[in-house]
Parts: sequence; structure tokens; C-alpha cells
Amino acid sequence: MNLPTVPDAPPALPGWRDLLNALGEPAWLVEPLSLQVLAVNTEALALLGLAAVAVLGQPADGLIATPEDLAWWDEARAAAGLPARQGPGTLLSDTALVDAGGRLVQVTRRLCALGPADAPPRAYLAVLHDRSAAQREADERELLLSELQATLESTADGILVTDLAGRIRAFNRRFAQIWGLPDSLLTERQDDAVYDWMRRSVVDPEAYTRRLAQIHEATLLQASERITLHSGQVLERVTQPQNCRGRPCGRVWSFRDHTDLVSAGQRIEALSSTDALTGLFNRRQMTQAITDAIRQARRSAGTLALLLLDLDRFKQINDSLGHAVGDRVLLDCADRLKTCLRQGDLVARVGGDQFALLVHEADSRGAEAAARRVLDAVSHPCSVEGLQFTLTCSVGVALFPADGGDAETLVRHAESAMQRAKQGGRGCFRFHQAHHDADMRQRMRLDHAMRQALASQRFRLHYQPQIDLKTGNVVGAEALIRWRDPELGEVSPGQFIPVAEETGFIIAIGDWVLEQAVRQAARWRDDGFAVPVSVNVSALQFQQADFIDRVASVLREHNLAGALLELELTESILVHDANDALARLSQLSQLGVRLAIDDFGTGYSSLAYLKRFPIDRLKIDRSFVKGLPADESDAAIVRAIVQLAQALAMKVIAEGVETEPQRAFLLELGCDEFQGFLYAPALDALSFEERVRPARGRRNRPRLSLVVR
Repeated sequence: MNLPTVPDAPPALPGWRDLLNALGEPAWLVEPLSLQVLAVNTEALALLGLAAVAVLGQPADGLIATPEDLAWWDEARAAAGLPARQGPGTLLSDTALVDAGGRLVQVTRRLCALGPADAPPRAYLAVLHDRSAAQREADERELLLSELQATLESTADGILVTDLAGRIRAFNRRFAQIWGLPDSLLTERQDDAVYDWMRRSVVDPEAYTRRLAQIHEATLLQASERITLHSGQVLERVTQPQNCRGRPCGRVWSFRDHTDLVSAGQRIEALSSTDALTGLFNRRQMTQAITDAIRQARRSAGTLALLLLDLDRFKQINDSLGHAVGDRVLLDCADRLKTCLRQGDLVARVGGDQFALLVHEADSRGAEAAARRVLDAVSHPCSVEGLQFTLTCSVGVALFPADGGDAETLVRHAESAMQRAKQGGRGCFRFHQAHHDADMRQRMRLDHAMRQALASQRFRLHYQPQIDLKTGNVVGAEALIRWRDPELGEVSPGQFIPVAEETGFIIAIGDWVLEQAVRQAARWRDDGFAVPVSVNVSALQFQQADFIDRVASVLREHNLAGALLELELTESILVHDANDALARLSQLSQLGVRLAIDDFGTGYSSLAYLKRFPIDRLKIDRSFVKGLPADESDAAIVRAIVQLAQALAMKVIAEGVETEPQRAFLLELGCDEFQGFLYAPALDALSFEERVRPARGRRNRPRLSLVVR
């Protein structure tokens, strides 16, 4: 292969040019007078990332321009033309150069003169050794060592890492603690001193030394053995080779104090079966105890009861008084529950503020007696840090064998009964009831069918006319959601709406109803039959962050003015967060939307809220209308609502009017509007339109009121 040379350079040093080719490492020759590159091999061109024309004839000090290199070439330049060798000596050190791509390349560089020692140099030779791979390996080793050190410090074992020659590369603090190594040995990092300390610490140093030699000779050996120290400690020593790139590069030694492990194992076993705060059984151990008790009861045809209790409103204690006080309350509660036990019974803390009692040989009467003891014990006044308060708890009871034949089933049924106790007002107990589980399965089935119904468009809306009491004219309509399922048949809103509210699916249903009602109102408007829309909104739907945007979007989509939409709200919405409710209602009012309170009188509204909020209409619940006019209580309540609405300049409408005496009484009281079977049941959109169409020429347009029930 011909070596690239300077085109006009004299054909000198042919043998040395051949040498460049034979070196196998990047190299170039430099002309001694001009200090220009005379020849360069292909390895150098590849390392520099340059073509030969970009290198040949260039100043030699431009290829590697470190201060050390520049000084060497300055000496060479000063010695040019001198009769004898007076230039610089050989330069050998590590440096770096920048290739054509801007990459920094780590190299070992050697610069020397060629020719007789007593004569001027015939040429200068630059030879490079690419250290990039070695540097990468070193960096990788450094990273691995860093990661290794972090790993070492995270383990409970004492760890020592050595190379194949036994030189210490790394260790963790636990290693030093186990062997009692002085700080001086650690800071000085004297391997021989460390090894000597370890050798003098063992009971049999000769056997220890022999075994170490055997291990070092067998590079791939994995070994485990015990070592006895003069201190009485018994260590387990485990060693295994450390591999790098598939080859042994060192050895890892781990040391474990067996004495501590035994005690630690005992502690772990205790922790795995007991609650750390109260010392009672934990859920795991109680589950095992229930399993064992069932097995015993099954052999003797016996019975047992499982009581699961949850402290009522315990979160308020933690939130208001702090977790430290909460822990003291739990400890006190644990002590109280212990007093409720008979011999052989068990109590456990199975959750944050949940406890379980396993009562042996207990039928329903025995379980009831145990539950009453628990309620009484927990309800005694508490005194913590000068504060006195009273706790209550909700208890669920499941019996073996009546309510389940295994621990998992009994626990599940006790939890279900406990939830019913909470729903029943707290501070009480409930037995498991099989039909309640059946109800839960039915609710799950209903929830699934309901979601399928929405996806398959099986919901529909019917409309019930609303009538002006004074004129008898139709002034609006209430839209009622209906659902006929292929398997379940006609499903009442009273069945599926509570489930939807419980699962949160009421948001999707509410959005669908809003969309459909506004769409229908827009159709009637486009047909010359303008109908303002009133939509009943669930509390969960109202609380959604995008609810206001959703309302505005539906109005915009169907080009319906805000004045043609009325939202019906439950009283609970107003008291949940009065300030937030006021802000939201104000935004809706700015859209021109009218606002009403549905089923007024059944919730928690106050005159202060009604005065603050931009409410336009009150709707009297049918439960107060049903007994009119004979029921004096209902009559008094309705009269008060009408008077209140008049005082606040609000309209009032009564629902559920079915008789003429009811209508006449409402008219006499000054009620504005009514709806009910007296005029018409809920009608589909076409039937409603046919019923109302004769009155389309009236100035008072009907109002469409949407209620999700």
C-alpha cells in the first residue's frame, strides 16, 4: 500500500515510510526543517477523521495543540538547521486531540526524532495509541464501582470486594462494624493491616489463612462457611467470583452475624404476626387464627362468631388532634377490647382504625352479647391530653357455619355487615344478611346494564306538562328519563338513579339528558314552538370542574339562548360548599341560565342561602302535596313555602297534583304552577307536542323542565 506523502517533498526516508505502514497504530512523519507533515498512515487518517490532503503539508503542531506539544515543537523549530542533535528529547504522555467531527479522542502520544544521535534529525515521528476504548472501560468500571458502593451500603450484610490479587476495591460500613475495624485502618486503606486485623480476630487464624489461600487459588470457587471470632460472634462468610465481560475480575465477600440473624428472625416473626402499635394480632395472624378455629369447630360441630368493628369518625381525630393523639386513642381502644374477651377469644387490629374479635363457641345470642360489650366498652369517655370526648364504633357480625365456611368468606360478610351498621347511623351492630349480598349483586348487574343502555341508546325522555294555575295554560314540561332493558324490562328511575349516583355514572347520564333535552328544545324552537329548558342537576354532576363549560358548550352547539335553559338543583348542593356554589351559580347566571331548587323542603336550605343565591323558582315536593288539603301539616308547610317564594320574588310550582281539591287549594294559596296526573302523565315528545300545539299562539311560551330521577 502506498503511503500518502507531500507531493513536492523529496523522496526521502523510504524505509521509514514502510515503517509507518507496519506500525499498526496511527502515526505520521514530520519534515525536520519546515515541521510539516511529510507522510501519514491510514490508521492516523481514520483516527483524525481526515483525508490525506487535509493532513499532508500541514504544520505538525496543528494536529495536537496542547501546551506540552506546542512547547516540544517550539524546541524542534529552534533546533532546525543546527549541525548536531540539539532538539527536544522524546515526549511520551497521555493527551487528547479533536477529530474532524469535534469528538475528543483520548490518546497516548510519543514524539521522537529519527536519525543518528550525533546528527541533525532526518525526520520526526509521531505515534499515537488510541485510549478511547480503555477510557470507556475505565469509566464503566468507575460507574460500576459507584453503583456497587451504593448497593453495598444498602444491604444489611458486611460486604468486601477485592480484585483477583486480593487487593481491596470496596467495602461497606457494615463490614467495618462486624469486624470492629478501627477508623485508622479504614482511612489509611492499608490492605495488609485490614487482613491482619481480620486474621487476629478469628479463633483459628491458621485454618482461616489456609482457607483464604485455597479460595484465592480457585478463581471460580463459590464458598460458604462459618467463622468464629474471639468476641463470641459467629459469622457466616459467603464468597463468589465477580465477573467482568464474562471473565473473573475479582471476588465478593459477604459477612453475616448469625447471632443477630437469629434474634432478627424472631423479631421479624413477631412483626409478621402482631400489630406494631398495639401489640395485638394483625390481619394476617387473625386470618390464620380464624382458619384454625373453623377447622376445630368443624371437627367438633361447634360455632364461632367474627366481629369486625370500625371506629366512627376516627379520621376527624387524626385531622384535628394529630396522629400522635390518634395512636393513643387506638392503644386505649385496644385495651378496652381486651376486656371484652372471654378465655380463648382473640382480638386483632386489622386496619388503620379497624379491629376484629374472634369469639369461640358463640351462636347469634352469644355474638350479640359480645357486640354489645364492645359497643359499651368503646363508648366510655376518652381523655387524652386534657381533652375529653366519646368514641363510637360500628360492628359487623358473621357466624360460622351459617355465614361462611372459610376465613375469607366470614371476613367479607362481616365487612358487609359493618358497612350496613355505618349506613344505619353508626354506633350500632348488624348481623350479616344473605339478601343484602343478593342486593349488592343486583346493583352490580344493574350498573352494568345501565352502562350498556347508555352505549346502546336505550334511554329515552318523556315530558309531563306544567300548568299555570291562574290561566290553566300549559307553560312548560318536565322531562323524565325512561329505560326499557331487553332483559330487565322497564326499569324505574327510582331503581337505577340511586345506583348511578353511588357509582358516579350519574355524571354520564346527566350529560346525556342535558344534551337530549336541549336538542329537543332546539327542534321545537326551529319548528316555531319555543320551549325554555329546565335541567335537574345531581350534586356530583354540579361539582365537576368542567360543568359550567359543559352547559355553555351544549347551548352553543344547538344555538340555544341561555334564557331558554333552567337548571334545577337539590338543596344539598347549596350547603355542600356555599362559596363555591355561589361562584358557580353566578357563572351560570351570567350565561343567562335560570336556576331553580327542586323538591324544596326536603333538604337543608336556609333563608340565608336563598337570599344569596340567584334562584328563580322553588319546586314543592310531591310528598307535601299528597295530603292536601286535608292534612294540616302538609297545608302549613306548603303555605309557608309559597309565602317564602313570594317574599323572595320567586316563582313556585307544585308537583304531584292529582286531584281537583289539591289544585284549588294551591290556587287559593297563591301557588303559580302545578304538574301531575290531574292534567296529564308523562308523554313522549310527539304526544306532548300534539297536546300542547293548540296553544302555540299564546304569548306565554311553555317551559321545559328536565329532572333526572
